[in-house]
Amino acid sequence: MTDLFVPLQSLKQGNWFKLICGASFQHLPAVRNLTLAYTLAGADCIDVAADPAVIAAAQAGLQVAKTLAKDAQKRGFNYKGNSPFLMVSLNDGEDPHFRKAEFNATECPKDCLRPCERICPAQAIVFDSIKQDFSGVVSEKCYGCGRCIPICPYGIIYTASYVTTPGAIAPLVMSTGVDAVEIHTQVGRLAEFQRLWQAISPWADQLKVLAISCPDGEGMTDYLRAVYDLIAPLKSALIWQTDGRPMSGDIGDGTTIAAVKLGQKVLAAKLPGYVQLAGGTNSYTVAKLKAMGLLKRAGGAGGATTSSSPSSSASISGVAYGSYARVLLSPILEKLENKEVSNTNVKTTIRIEEDEVLLWQAVELAHSLVSQIKSRQRRESEH
Repeated sequence: MTDLFVPLQSLKQGNWFKLICGASFQHLPAVRNLTLAYTLAGADCIDVAADPAVIAAAQAGLQVAKTLAKDAQKRGFNYKGNSPFLMVSLNDGEDPHFRKAEFNATECPKDCLRPCERICPAQAIVFDSIKQDFSGVVSEKCYGCGRCIPICPYGIIYTASYVTTPGAIAPLVMSTGVDAVEIHTQVGRLAEFQRLWQAISPWADQLKVLAISCPDGEGMTDYLRAVYDLIAPLKSALIWQTDGRPMSGDIGDGTTIAAVKLGQKVLAAKLPGYVQLAGGTNSYTVAKLKAMGLLKRAGGAGGATTSSSPSSSASISGVAYGSYARVLLSPILEKLENKEVSNTNVKTTIRIEEDEVLLWQAVELAHSLVSQIKSRQRRESEH
């Protein structure tokens, strides 16, 4: 089997794992290190912001992973040097994944208890940070979860949103060598989706995967059918990403319920392609899918082999993890950042592979999540 088909095989087998770095997350060292750790742990796809610098950071992580394949195998990880697909996320309109929090720190009273700083899962809100003479939102770390907005006692935090410019998409896809594109859309935005698709479609044949991410809403299945009619026929694999409860997987086990319910709804629509969960996914997700009989059994019926053929089983083909996957590794990445400033007054970036202990701790943590869907498939195939 060639490297190209390893992730596609995972889709067919129903054990596809995607890491979502975040459509608005632009902290380059973290993107690089997350990509490296989850690649070594066996991820099938890395989803990043449609930003050339972010794409380059992820590609750097993928290249380093290849050099560590033998080390990974010696340590018991199943990575064999095959690269996961690199995906970029685009939006056809306003979307919570494509926004950043902002506020003027000078308006924040000195006696404020700063609940925003404590609640931020990305540690993007800082006040007079030791590492940088700055107070406010570190833009490249913010990924738009919005948890800081309702908790601010003075109501001074707001968000700035941005929408993909269709004319900028085609050159981006062409020049950076990404393998896959994900389009975030919502019910009622068919015209906006069509404009974005028209900008991408001349180069769609070079994509290995097209993913459509859509939250629930009245008339959602009819909307997704209309979207399919616009994009068919496709040479690439097609994934319907069910965005159950966006950017919430690190809050608690129950957040995965919305993702599972939406997954069931899309499966029931019998759309061509694969169904993959996102939005609230965490360490409870695979166990919930298994308990509900929504995962394929090894050796059982496969899903759609191409986007133009109907799905042949009512099973979830994979799971994408965003905030939960990032927060899982945040203690390791924080140690790395602290190490950067501990011995010198001049901050120097330390790459995670330069600290062997932290690297393999990160991979072990990543593997604890990846293996939930991967190991289950292997165990069942052995019996």
